[in-house]
Amino acid sequence: MKRIVEKGKTLLVDGPASVTIRSGEVEVLGAPLKTGVRVVIREGKRIPLEVKDKAEFDLALGEKATVNEVEGSTIPISWIEAADQVLGREKPVTVMVVGGVDSGKTSFSAYLANRALKERRSVALIDADLGQSDVGPPSTIGSCRLTKPVMDPFEIGAESICFIGVTSPSGAVTKVIEGIKGMKEKALKRGVGVLIINTDGWIEGEDAVRYKVALAKEIKPNLLVGIQEQSELTFLLGALTETQNLAVESSPAVRKRDREERKMLRELGYKKYLRGARTESFPLSWIRVTGVPFGTGMPLSRERIKRIEELLAATPLYCEETPGFVFIALDEEQWVDEELAKDLEHRLNKRVKVVREGDEEGLLVALHDASEDFLGIGVLEAIDYERKVVKVYTPVGANIASLHVGRIKLDKKGREIGLSDVFADYV
Repeated sequence: MKRIVEKGKTLLVDGPASVTIRSGEVEVLGAPLKTGVRVVIREGKRIPLEVKDKAEFDLALGEKATVNEVEGSTIPISWIEAADQVLGREKPVTVMVVGGVDSGKTSFSAYLANRALKERRSVALIDADLGQSDVGPPSTIGSCRLTKPVMDPFEIGAESICFIGVTSPSGAVTKVIEGIKGMKEKALKRGVGVLIINTDGWIEGEDAVRYKVALAKEIKPNLLVGIQEQSELTFLLGALTETQNLAVESSPAVRKRDREERKMLRELGYKKYLRGARTESFPLSWIRVTGVPFGTGMPLSRERIKRIEELLAATPLYCEETPGFVFIALDEEQWVDEELAKDLEHRLNKRVKVVREGDEEGLLVALHDASEDFLGIGVLEAIDYERKVVKVYTPVGANIASLHVGRIKLDKKGREIGLSDVFADYV
């Protein structure tokens, strides 16, 4: 369908949809679009097309797509002023962006990047929003150097990815901070002039504030931009006494999503990185596995196994032991209750981890090469304890040296099943 929009208005398009610019002057988040350009908008996302001079669009709308025309620009004056501050500084400059869920952090980050590119600055983006990651799959931190304007960071190819294995930093604060810090150092070593760090939406509660303060202390941004609708960041910004911070308003174009829509967007990310996957088998002698106790210890003596069998009243499928713990895998038909496991810990004077064959099925994993560089993700299909083989559904088939197991469970189609605590102590 055709649509003509007058100068000074903004067309808000919610996907799934595609928009082709037939005539006129149009910008998306500060990035000018050429005539003939086709913009694809995925489901759950909104793109604001700001008309600078009367424009004609061709729209192709999916079942859930909507189109709304509003007066004026959806870029707040405070965003323009914040970008002016950033670009007025000596380079290199690092900007940390904070805000709640669906506050507009990604849109502001894209706008700032586009403004910097207009001024021919070298720009890099670190996407540290584990639950709604666009640069890289969900549960990861992704970074990339930008060479062209950004409308949806999901379309950007990540240059570096750090696997965390969960969709919230609350259970992996140290790992997240270390990952972001490492990516910042790499970006600045490459001569980036403007580095934008887009963080997650965890801002409520003392733990969230402590995390953001600790993150700011480690990465030492030149400026922290807080996006808020009312005054929800007052306490957080007040706690960031060692960092220059600036509060800006949320854009009226920001789309609020419910839990199911956010889950759907994560699943699009998993599917993107599982495209072309197949089952691969990795003998434990070939690769290193982290995040699970399997393969980290030594076989138990016959006497030790016999004692465990007596205490559990079950025959383990597999056992191994380290100085700190005993790992026991049972057949899928067997089970040991929590009290019995605790009693076993007391009698063995060690931590004990008891799992059943099949508990591992569906766990999200990351595959790395010998240099510990990220190669891709996969879904753990099975652990063959007798043959000491790990089976993974993944598009990665070469140069794999290590396997890192997370807590998210997926099916082969990339749909989230939930979180698993089966190996939580070891992730």
